[in-house]
Amino acid sequence: MDEIEIFHTDRGNKFKNQFIDETLEIFKIQRSLSHKGCSYDNAVAEATFKIIKTEFVKNQTFDGLYHLQLELADYVNWFNNHRIHSSLGYLTPAEFRRNTLKNIV
Repeated sequence: MDEIEIFHTDRGNKFKNQFIDETLEIFKIQRSLSHKGCSYDNAVAEATFKIIKTEFVKNQTFDGLYHLQLELADYVNWFNNHRIHSSLGYLTPAEFRRNTLKNIV
């Protein structure tokens, strides 16, 4: 898997601790914070996490990190290339992006 470059969080107290600060520094990961008092900053991330929890993680058991990585890659492929989204006009994200790019050119 690719190296993690950015760690984005809201400004909640659970993310204000020495352990997280030291870990990010050791691995040279940049911290990204949502704007103070702006609930919209995390709306997309929160919606994505909810979908992952309900469609992917729920009732799953993984034998280890490698198994989790394989299953997550498979899920992301399905989500982007096979699962239709009503908010995208019942297209997959990949189809929606191709159509959007066609209209730009």
